[in-house]
Order: sequence, then structure tokens, then C-alpha cells
Amino acid sequence: MKTIKILFTIAALTLVFSVQAQRGARIGYIDMEYILESVPEYQEASTQLEGKVQKWKKDLEKKQKEIDQMKLNLSNERVLLTKELIEEREEEIKILEDEMLKYQQDRFGPNGDLYIQRRQLVQPIQDQVFNIVQEISEAKKYDFVFDKSADVVMLFAAKRNDISDLVLRRINRAAKREEALNKREEKQIEAEEALSGEQQDVLSEREKALEDKKKAREEMMEERRRIRDSIRDARKAEFERRRDSLLKVREQNRTGGGPPSEGEGEENNEGGEN
Repeated sequence: MKTIKILFTIAALTLVFSVQAQRGARIGYIDMEYILESVPEYQEASTQLEGKVQKWKKDLEKKQKEIDQMKLNLSNERVLLTKELIEEREEEIKILEDEMLKYQQDRFGPNGDLYIQRRQLVQPIQDQVFNIVQEISEAKKYDFVFDKSADVVMLFAAKRNDISDLVLRRINRAAKREEALNKREEKQIEAEEALSGEQQDVLSEREKALEDKKKAREEMMEERRRIRDSIRDARKAEFERRRDSLLKVREQNRTGGGPPSEGEGEENNEGGEN
């Protein structure tokens, strides 16, 4: 069956290249695996899914060990058990084996969780790639665009016909536009995309320098704010100390007096100054 598919593919490609030779058709291709590996959102979700897969595998291993242990116990104790107990043990093992098989099918079967979640993970990006390929094909007059990582066998593929990076740039552009907070940022993104690689590097260095200056300025302002707050707190504490001292002297004078305190001297001095 696989041989027939390969022969059919070769025949189809031969026909395509024959058409290209006759009327100058343009052919391009993409590498879907390369595109998926370059999309951060896909990689993050794929890592999370792999974590689930490892947990499912551990659950299956645990169930299998439990079943193996029950079989071993039954084998060692068979001569000591009655026929009814043996049948009961075998029935328990059979139930656990059926449960494990069902768990395996639910997780890894043709319509299991792994298949469904992988499809849900890939489908949005595949749809986006399909739409972008349609736009590129119409804009650049491609007659055929193949997926290098699919079942179609690429006997030869010149790098100049690979539009994977072009598709990936448009995906990244769409992601940036979704994150843009306003029209100004969107225009800035479009302007950056129009720059050459060298110009983009210069722009990135400039942005980093501006960001470093901004950070340094914020740190300086924070230090000034901290010093100002410290001075204000010290002045407030001194004011409260002097106020309490004056109130204490006044209370002593009102109730019969006592020797003048430092606070009273300070009050008299203040009065003289006034």
C-alpha cells in the first residue's frame, strides 16, 4: 500500500513538473514541522501536552505492576486456594486488565485524548498556515504549493522555492498585531518588518539602550524617593518628640509645676526667637 502511494506521488509530481516545463508553472513548498517548531505558543502547549502524556504512561505502568503482582501472588498461592478462590482472583485480575485496556484506549487510542488534544493543538496553526499560503500563492502567482513534511514525497526541492520562513513571518506578524495596544504600535511593527535584517539589529540595539536608560532613570527616581521619604520620616519623628515634650511641660505647669525641663527651655527659646 505504501509502495502504491509513493508511485502515485511520483507520478503526480512528474505530471506537475511536466506542466511546469510546458507553461512555466511556479511551484513552492513549506515545511509544516519547521513552522510548528518555530511558533512559541505551539511549543508551550506541546510541552504541557507531553507532561500529560508522561503522567498517563506512569498511570499505565502502575496499573500493569499491580496486575503483575496479583498474577504472581496467585501463582504462588494457587496450590493453597480452593477452586472458588482461584476463580475469584482470576476475575479480579480480568477486571483490572479490562480497566487498564480501557484507560489505554481512552488516552492513546485512535480517538483518545492524545489524538484529540494534538489535533486541537495543531488545527488553529494549520488553518492559519493554509490561509497564509493562499494569500502568498495568489500574490506571488504560485501554481502549486506542497507540504514537505506531509505524505507527498519531495524527490528534490530547491531552497529558493521554500516559503516556510515567509509563512512564519506572517504568523509572527499576526501575533504581534494581536498584541498591539493601539494603531501606533501596529504602524511601528509594520515599519520594523519593512527594515532589512541589519537595520532591525540596529533598531533592536537602540531600543535596548533606551530601555536601559529608562530603567536607570526609574532606579534613580526610586532612590531619590526613598531618601526623601527617609528625611520626611525623620523630621516627623523629631516634630512629634518635641511636641510631646512641650505638652508634658505644660501639663506639669498646670498641675503645680516642677523644674523646667529641656522641652520648656526649647519652648522659651522658640518664644524668644519669635
